[in-house]
Amino acid sequence: MYEPFEHTADLGLRATAPDLDGMFAEMARALLAAMVENPEAVRPETEATIEVAGTDREYLLFDWLKELLYRFDADHMLYSRFEVRVGPDGLTATAWGEPVDPARHLLNHEVKAITYHGLTVGPTADGWRAEVIVDI
Repeated sequence: MYEPFEHTADLGLRATAPDLDGMFAEMARALLAAMVENPEAVRPETEATIEVAGTDREYLLFDWLKELLYRFDADHMLYSRFEVRVGPDGLTATAWGEPVDPARHLLNHEVKAITYHGLTVGPTADGWRAEVIVDI
């Protein structure tokens, strides 16, 4: 499950999931929902493999979201489906999506950057939870 939360001049994203892999996938969906008003319109047509190195969970989440934002900015790609595997040295993910189609994808917020402010990743009684602030 993911949800936005109020933050002054920026947008906070929060995600929870039963496991760490699922939480990273939920955070990716939260980022998509921040960028596009109708994330369900993004078709999982093109597959991409994404690898991010790192051992610190917070920095790994930051780099994961930063990579997805980079692919949006540089390649005009939106991803809506994710399979993520977090290991001791980083993560490997498969993401499915499609190029931005202005006729079908209603852009929501212009996410300029992922920030370190308020960045948390940690276990909960029910699994995992993360929060991040994005600059819009």
